[in-house]
Amino acid sequence: MTGAGVFQGGFDDAPRDAAHAFRAAMRAMARPGTREDLAGAVPPAPLSVAAGCLILTLCDPDTGLYLAGDADCPVVRDWVTFHTGAQLVGAEDADFALGSWAALQPLAAYRIGTPEYPDQSATLIVELPGWPAANARLTGPGIERDIQTYLPDPAALADNGRLYPLGIDLFFTCDTAVQALPRSSRITTSGG
Repeated sequence: MTGAGVFQGGFDDAPRDAAHAFRAAMRAMARPGTREDLAGAVPPAPLSVAAGCLILTLCDPDTGLYLAGDADCPVVRDWVTFHTGAQLVGAEDADFALGSWAALQPLAAYRIGTPEYPDQSATLIVELPGWPAANARLTGPGIERDIQTYLPDPAALADNGRLYPLGIDLFFTCDTAVQALPRSSRITTSGG
């Protein structure tokens, strides 16, 4: 995607498509471990449709976005800048960060909020290559009993949850699917 391609791939009907994507993202965040489908964007590789929809929906010129690993490439930077106007920043200044789990490490690089303003923390959009078998059990707000799901590093994410009300929130994306993990979720390994 070069030249004219940067101008393509955004929402066809931005207000409607962004509203649908925002509702789906909020449903995912309200029901941790469940998946929602996102559609309407055609972002450049290596971004998934779900990650592209989240970027178009959650980022604007007042947003600091950190691109990590393969996501930090000229075509993605140009696409994000054109469609959202988001400021590309380092991990320590990010409102949102996008990349693979490995590329987004270490988690300590991101803002976790303050006791007065816990909402001033980063949200990570983690691109997954697929949805492996469940390796973690989630409990907490928005989860009726418990839910089995896959997490890339349950121990590190459980440590993040212990910081609550501080900590980071996460979206996991693959193809058109998104799954959220708010910092309020409690995590145990499937066997534990």
